[in-house]
Amino acid sequence: MPSTEYTYSESLPEESHQYLLPLVRSLLEGTPKKATILDLGCGNGSFLSQLNGNGWRLIGVDYSKSGIQIAEQNHPGIEFLLADAQTDLVGFVEPADVVISTEVIEHLYDPRAFMKNAYRLLKPGGMFVVSTPYHGYLKNLMMAATGKMDRHFTVLWDHGHIKFWSRKTLESALREVGFKVTQFKGAGRIPFLWRSMVIQAMKD
Repeated sequence: MPSTEYTYSESLPEESHQYLLPLVRSLLEGTPKKATILDLGCGNGSFLSQLNGNGWRLIGVDYSKSGIQIAEQNHPGIEFLLADAQTDLVGFVEPADVVISTEVIEHLYDPRAFMKNAYRLLKPGGMFVVSTPYHGYLKNLMMAATGKMDRHFTVLWDHGHIKFWSRKTLESALREVGFKVTQFKGAGRIPFLWRSMVIQAMKD
């Protein structure tokens, strides 16, 4: 019987952190000390922990019990909360200056609710930084030509990817919930074959 949660067994960072972290850090430049940064879908806390030491208040939220347990055990200086980020968290989590979410939205059944939640949880003028695997014409064509479509779009990964975003669809969804999209960055590999994309969006 498969687990009903995305299960974590260790505290190690994901491979994607290597190419995502520099881009996220660059977007956070200028964020003042004592700002609150909220990570929606923090998993085992390994990505959020790498933002420690800047004077920011860091809060991580995830629906995985195993992820939160590992995060609390390994990163005692960060606040972690067990909650579903696809539900309304207003009143459960205080407003943040920045909301980040790395490689989460592709796993979600209700990404609009997730983005609306991010918007509601931001203070006026707040920033949302979201990353997800990149999909575009050239990359999709390359996967088809090299026989990698089944591997990439596998249905055999429990709690794996169920939404496959392009820049156009993700930016459209962000605008739909009220965000102003301000920056796009490709992450990993050469342009237009990027492994992931990072988008910065602002709340008015």
